[in-house]
Amino acid sequence: MATKEECRSALDKLSDNLARTDGKAGGTAGFDRSLSCHITDLDVTFSGRLVDGRIDVADSTPGPPPGRAQIRLAMTGDDLVALVDGELDFARAWGSGRVRLEAGFRDLLRLRSLL
Repeated sequence: MATKEECRSALDKLSDNLARTDGKAGGTAGFDRSLSCHITDLDVTFSGRLVDGRIDVADSTPGPPPGRAQIRLAMTGDDLVALVDGELDFARAWGSGRVRLEAGFRDLLRLRSLL
């Protein structure tokens, strides 16, 4: 089982990956949304913002998300690490329910080019 520190590190790596993809996707300039990532097996939530293709994690809190972020992710720590390491395909994980992603329709359209 992934630790809280490994999950935080995976989110930092995901941020770096998104920043590299941003030039190719071209759709994240000016994109600023609140974001939460609930790690279900650790019962911890990382909260922050997705700004211009980068994830800025502000804090972590025990339990489910304390508020309703504009972009909400939920998954196990192992799945987060596997996604970031390229061992788990996001679309398949989302389709099978291993990863939950909730966002507005327009945000989903913008995110699909990044994920």
